[in-house]
Amino acid sequence: MNIYQHYRPEEHAFIDKVDGWKTEVAQQYSVRLTDFLNPREQHITQQIIGNHPDVSLSFWGGSSYSERKRALLHPPFVPVHQEDYKVSCFEVNYPAKFIKLEHKDILGSLMNLGVKREKYGDIIVSGETIQIAAAGEIADYLSVNFEKAGRAAVSLKPLKGDLLASEEEYIEKSGTVTSLRLDAVMSEIYSISRSKASALISGSKVKVNWRTIENTSFEMAAGDHLSVRGYGRSKLISIDGQTKKDKQRISFGILK
Repeated sequence: MNIYQHYRPEEHAFIDKVDGWKTEVAQQYSVRLTDFLNPREQHITQQIIGNHPDVSLSFWGGSSYSERKRALLHPPFVPVHQEDYKVSCFEVNYPAKFIKLEHKDILGSLMNLGVKREKYGDIIVSGETIQIAAAGEIADYLSVNFEKAGRAAVSLKPLKGDLLASEEEYIEKSGTVTSLRLDAVMSEIYSISRSKASALISGSKVKVNWRTIENTSFEMAAGDHLSVRGYGRSKLISIDGQTKKDKQRISFGILK
């Protein structure tokens, strides 16, 4: 069976990578720690590994609520501890009384340090409290070089415990769509016309799994996360079969 037929062309390189990890762990009885994966990548990794008898899979991103997580692939007989994921968590010190920092300020400054996005986990902004998860291998570099975000001077303080629980809550709903095209799924989730959905897509206002999509016929899949400017975030939880009229049943969540 061709494994690629179930995935998008742009996901094939990642599938090859996961398959390589699986083979490495199964044949060499080794342990493989990945960079931070977004939810779609976690979903794909789980599907590729499946119930392999020689490969166990688990995730951690700084808390049980984390969105971005590192995966650990290992033989079933190897015990796994939280420190094995090498996730370093920090709190950002900044003059909160005088300056407001947003998620985009923190992420932009982190990216300017020359470290790829995959080395960073969740960025939690809750009121004046800002916390960051990062790969342990860049923790020292981050502590020394992360000195400014937006217009604020900043510094990092290591966290002894987990990240704050994410405040993101999704309202779960179900519905039907004529197809899994992006415009059709958007129309159902956001209760807008397909023409309106198409205009948003062609206007570069829609992201799927954190990547801007301008193709209205883009095929959605279970586990996909949507972000639509002016309408908020949502996720396609599952595809639940067909109705008698050949429509697709879907379950989705809308961020409160």
